[in-house]
Amino acid sequence: MHRTAAFAAAALLTLATAVPAYAAGGVPGPPRGLFLTVSGSQNTWIRGVLLHCSPRPGGAHPDPVAACEALAAARGDLDRLPGNPHPCVKTFDPVTVEATGAWRGRPTAWHKTYANACELDAATGEVFDF
Repeated sequence: MHRTAAFAAAALLTLATAVPAYAAGGVPGPPRGLFLTVSGSQNTWIRGVLLHCSPRPGGAHPDPVAACEALAAARGDLDRLPGNPHPCVKTFDPVTVEATGAWRGRPTAWHKTYANACELDAATGEVFDF
């Protein structure tokens, strides 16, 4: 009988720790972090990573510290990223980027298309450099 009670207690503890994403009323809270994607012309290819900035930089992004610093400098406004300004050729090979999730608890859904990867890098720097 003690094993059954111990198993039930362990199952409840596991369930309680697995459901913190739900807010009061059973409604999911905002996702943690940002899911970033880069896709090529007509979606011929796509890459994506998860970026966490709080409580500390992490996720699958290759340089989460630099990406989170850029987001902090822009106060989470992806249209105001400091970028990596440099000249680019005028080749048209569009890339589309998206960021969905939450930055510092604020829901985020953003996308933009750039003429080519060079212009993307110049405008967004480390954030979409993966």
